[in-house]
Amino acid sequence: MVLKDKLEAVLNVGLRVPSIMLLEVLYRWDVSSFFQKIQRSSLNNNPLFQYKYLALYLHYVGYILSLVLLTLPRQHLVKLYLYVLTALLLFAGHQVSRDYVRSELDSGYEGPLYLEPLSMNRFSTALLAQLVVCTLCSCVMQTKRIWLFSAHLLPLVARLCLVPLETIVFINRFAMIFTGLEVIYFLASNLLVPYNLAKTAYRELVQVVEVYGLLALGMSLWNQLVLPVLFMCFWLVLFALQIYSYFSSRDQPTSRERLLFLFLTSVAECCSTPYSLLGLVFTVSFVALGVLTLCKFYLQGYRAFMNDNTMHRGMTEGITLLILAVQTGLIELQVIHRAFLLSIILFIVVASILQSMLEIADPIVLALGASRDKSLWKHFRAVSLCLFLLVFPAYMAYMICQFFLMDFWLLIIISSSILTSLQVLGTLLIYILFMVEEVRKEPVQNMDDVIYYVNGTYRLLEFLVALVVVAYGVSETVFGEWTVMGSTIIFIHSYYNVWLRAQLGWQSFLLRRDAVNKIKSLPTASDLQLKKYNDICAICYQDMKSAVITPCSHFFHAGCLKKWLYVQETCPLCHKQLKSQSQPANATAAPAQDILPANPNPAEAGQGEPVAGAAEGDKTVTQNVFGMTGPGLNSQPSNFVVETLNTRTLSLTKKCSFELDRCILLYIH
Repeated sequence: MVLKDKLEAVLNVGLRVPSIMLLEVLYRWDVSSFFQKIQRSSLNNNPLFQYKYLALYLHYVGYILSLVLLTLPRQHLVKLYLYVLTALLLFAGHQVSRDYVRSELDSGYEGPLYLEPLSMNRFSTALLAQLVVCTLCSCVMQTKRIWLFSAHLLPLVARLCLVPLETIVFINRFAMIFTGLEVIYFLASNLLVPYNLAKTAYRELVQVVEVYGLLALGMSLWNQLVLPVLFMCFWLVLFALQIYSYFSSRDQPTSRERLLFLFLTSVAECCSTPYSLLGLVFTVSFVALGVLTLCKFYLQGYRAFMNDNTMHRGMTEGITLLILAVQTGLIELQVIHRAFLLSIILFIVVASILQSMLEIADPIVLALGASRDKSLWKHFRAVSLCLFLLVFPAYMAYMICQFFLMDFWLLIIISSSILTSLQVLGTLLIYILFMVEEVRKEPVQNMDDVIYYVNGTYRLLEFLVALVVVAYGVSETVFGEWTVMGSTIIFIHSYYNVWLRAQLGWQSFLLRRDAVNKIKSLPTASDLQLKKYNDICAICYQDMKSAVITPCSHFFHAGCLKKWLYVQETCPLCHKQLKSQSQPANATAAPAQDILPANPNPAEAGQGEPVAGAAEGDKTVTQNVFGMTGPGLNSQPSNFVVETLNTRTLSLTKKCSFELDRCILLYIH
């Protein structure tokens, strides 16, 4: 059953590829220039080429037939291909019979066949071919009436009966006419089938639209026709034919530089129409999906497919290619210009794929560095992928600078690759700090600040690049050629890549500033208080050599409490509101007798009840908040609470507009 379903899926795609190929040919066919060539040739006197407008009508009829073949149900599509195959077999039988009659006329021998070896060989070969044709036609049409396809055997039977050669010629013509009449009868008997199919399809479409709406109809057709896979297969066939035609016409080996130019020119040849451009878009989407899937599998194995991210399915890269191609008028350019423009567009698409790979690898690498996982293979995979993402974007930027002169707009285009390398460098730096902390077995001071400054530096550079792009695009629009599309792109880019980034960055800065001010306003615990408290930090489960005291008399590391205040402004244990206290900066903690410990010493356990509840209860609250399950855990996973929230919020908006700044530049140039 599974094999049958796969076979039907393959047939559903493969049998529809010729319809798109026909649309491609019809789009490229210039009827006017075709008839001009006919008028200058010897075919001008042919009656078939006398009526130009009839050919124009047939041109549009070809479009209609292609769309019908594209939307025909799979069962009827299979039947149609079987009918076409039967017609081709009958034509082959006619060709075999005609060639045999001609060879007999050329030999001039009319005697018995067994007396002439050459005549016997010709007869045996023709008879075997005709029997194969009849058998195949009977099998394809699923009928036992094999005589319906045996008309081309009449000349062979006549030659076996020693009929004169001139009479065999007329018998062959009669066989051809009889076969033609059979085909006409079959077509006439099925003349109303297309009308009935169209009527049934129209009735079903109306019912679907009335019940579910146009959107549901479009999604249903999209899923039934498997349009992304269909256009990808169509483009791959077109690209393979282009490569084959190139190598079949050349005898000399191709150098490495020529191979790159051959690839670009072949891709440029295969995106000269809207159909081939859509095929290239879906092909790039599937290639991006394959690369991102391989990246996730390399990092996490089969566990990577349990939580799939819709932003990492290759759609962004395909949409980026389509937007760039439409804006720059790619299909309207000449082949050589299209090839050079495609090199820039594909560079931007590859840069987008690398950015998506980094978005997949970044949380995995940082989580691996913050965990206590000792698997060297996991660390090797994570670090090796980061090194690849560090080197390859820089290499891409270097290579494209070798083909084009460096100027301002090219610098902005390659800035995405440079920023990707810088972000990977920051990720590796944080990973190294985590590993150093793991070796030292104690927290690194101000680790959260280091992470914030590393991420903030990258986002600041990204924001400056987006701001420069906006300024450059506005100047070109004001002093150059103003268009509605260019202004719209600049507006969208300004909102997503400038305004939202600035807003999120400023909110993050204010959040950190408020948290730092609250921490500074809290009193610092003295050595006597820490000794009397005799407990670990309820956030990181580490011993406290220094601590701050909340208004509700709970002790925490200053850094740990600051990370908590990024999330909410309450005490992690009792959830009381933490308000800033106005006191001098050099103020010390309250007297020791005024601070009731959350977990008293065992010797003093029976002397009174703790204010905030037992320490075990406090740890349970903390475990519920942070998702921890036991003591001794490293405190670093909570370092990314706010950074992760801001990063994921930004990525949803940034990923859709990741290449808008490059779109502006390509649109301008």
